[in-house]
Amino acid sequence: MVLGFIAISLIVVALANRGAVTLSLLPEALGALVGLNVQMQVPLFVVIFLGVTLGLLIGFVWEWLREMKHRSAARSEHMQVVRLEREVSKLKATSTDTDKDEILALLDEVS
Repeated sequence: MVLGFIAISLIVVALANRGAVTLSLLPEALGALVGLNVQMQVPLFVVIFLGVTLGLLIGFVWEWLREMKHRSAARSEHMQVVRLEREVSKLKATSTDTDKDEILALLDEVS
């Protein structure tokens, strides 16, 4: 239902902004100076939707880069937990005699 409302809203905005606008790569004076005066006629809703899409993409990339340090810290913390769990399982595997007292087991290991 929400997606339907968003779709209808976008269609209404597109229909209300069908007028053609001129997009230029450079301002006219600078384009004439450089010799690169690229222009195109597009409907206004295309400019609006491309602007919103570009803004969202820049925001997503910016946030991904900002959160990268947090993800790497969490990854290293996870690896440390896995390493400790392996060490505990190795220690449990080497302890074969569970009926003995801990002190007696240590004395057996030393001798």
